[in-house]
This record gives sequence, C-alpha cells and structure tokens, in this order.
Amino acid sequence: MTPPVTTRRRALALALGAPALAAPRLARGQGTDWPSQVVRYINLYAPGGANDILSRAWCQAMTELTGQQFVVENRTGAGGTVGSDAIAKSRADGYTVGLGGVANLAIAPSLFPNLPYDPARDYSFISGLYRQSNILIINNAVPARSVPELIALLKANPGRYNYATGGAGTTPHLTAELFKTRTGTEMPFVQYRGGAPALIDLMAGQVQVLVDNIAGPIGAVRDGKVRALAVASLERSPMLPDLPTLAEFLPGFDLSSWNGLIAPAGLPPAQVQRIAELSLKALANPTLVKVYTENGASPWRVGPEEFATYVRAQEPRMRELVKLSGAAAG
Repeated sequence: MTPPVTTRRRALALALGAPALAAPRLARGQGTDWPSQVVRYINLYAPGGANDILSRAWCQAMTELTGQQFVVENRTGAGGTVGSDAIAKSRADGYTVGLGGVANLAIAPSLFPNLPYDPARDYSFISGLYRQSNILIINNAVPARSVPELIALLKANPGRYNYATGGAGTTPHLTAELFKTRTGTEMPFVQYRGGAPALIDLMAGQVQVLVDNIAGPIGAVRDGKVRALAVASLERSPMLPDLPTLAEFLPGFDLSSWNGLIAPAGLPPAQVQRIAELSLKALANPTLVKVYTENGASPWRVGPEEFATYVRAQEPRMRELVKLSGAAAG
C-alpha cells in the first residue's frame, strides 16, 4: 500500500503542532468583512423618544460608514427587559445588536426578581454609545436660586417640598434619592408615568422639584418656565454649559444615564473588535454628534473591555441605590 503523500502545507502544520490543524476559521461576516448583510438593531424603547432618536442616528452613521443597512426594531415593555431578552436569545452571528444601558443591565437585576436574562452572562459588550445627564429643576416660585440655597431651604422645611420623576427605579429617581442622602434632606416622592406629565405639574406648582433626563425639560428651562439648578453628571452639559454640576457642591456626585452597544453572548473576539472599531468611528460622525447634542447626549467612545468593566461596576452600585430608594417593579 502506497503511504499517503505528506504535502508541504501538512508538514508545516505538523511541525507547528497538532493544534494548528484544528485552528478555527471565521465564517464570512465574522471578521474583517463584517457587515456583509443587513444588521438588526433592537431598541428597547418606543419610537419617537430620545433613546429612539439617538439609536437611529447611530444606525444611520453605521449605514453611511459600512454601506450596509442597519434597521431599528423597537421591542418595548417591562422597563426594557422585553427587548433585552430578545437580544440575548438572538443568534450570535453579529447581525443582531442592540441597546444595553443602565436600565436593563444595571438597574433591572434589582427591580425584577425573575429577570429572563443574565446581564453578566448573556451578552457580548461591544462599545459605548452615549451618556445623558440628569437635571435638577424647581418651580419658579421656590425661593432658591442655587443648589446650596435649595439644600438650606429643604433642611429648614423637612418634608414640605415634594419632588417628582417620570418613574420609580429610573436614574432620575435614584439621582434624587442620592441627593437626599448626601444632603440629609427630606422630600416626599411623587411618581409619574413619564417625565412630561411631571414637568406639567412642576410648572403648575403641584410639585416643587423635578429630576429628569436633560432632553425632556430643556425647552421649559430655556423658556424660563422652570429654574434649573444643576446637572448630575461629573461634567457640565453642552446643552447648558453655564449650569453647574451637583459635583461642584457635592464632590464626586455622578449619576447619569448611559447606553452602549451589546450583542448576544458568544461573538468571536475578532468580530467584537471589528464592530467596536466601526462603532467608535461612527460616534465621531459630525451629524451624529449634532443629533446627540440636540437631544442631551454625548458620544461615549469606549471599547469592549472598558464597557464591560464599567457595566460590572455599575450593577452593585445601582443595587444599593435601588434598595435605598425602595423602588420595586410594578
């Protein structure tokens, strides 16, 4: 029997060791040629809101950058957990990505005891997308024109002034509770179903203090219908650059909304890097930056490792704040 001919390629592989024969090859679309088809982007929120506008701006920038369509699919419900579950259970081929942020990755595990997904196990973390400041505003009749004056007023009148947010367990709600803890003040919480009705009641004097994402009340602030005192991010907002941060009065105070790009767990590392590189380029698109700024957001240009590390650090922090606030799903 004639022995098999050992080709030069096989001999080289044998010389390098048996594992070389089994070295995996990335399928088409999993490496440097991604994307080679339409990409589905799952947004957790309803069409027309700030998160939807910001998501579509990123998808448009990615379409322009890659020549492939990025199609937004709105999967709403249960504080973003419905869409999050859909992302987690999608095929890990790089052609389903979606929104992963403070609500579904860091807060939801403390609000929903039977969460259908595990933020630490079920996702590939790709890149940051954007951050949004929360803003502290008051009714114009409240006799305070700065954060120190508001703190003094609240301490002199414990329980007299109410504060509102657009929902329990949201970053505005947790911001207000952290503010109360840091300042030793008392303000009863009035919960609304969304920031818009809360703002209406603030202007009418039904509540005296409101914390919300900056994009919601920015028009009322600029029109002088309410008084803005500070933003809750470490840096001042480009939308209101003259408005101070809470950290300028309460060192280290930082509680903003943040969102990044996630995909189902199991994406090959080379594909994660490829998507991240393109995402970071898209976040520098001037049109995207303009849309972000107009909607109270700033591009968050962090890669896979930094994004994953940040998420892991935020979940226990949010758990403590949810416990402090007494928030529960419902």
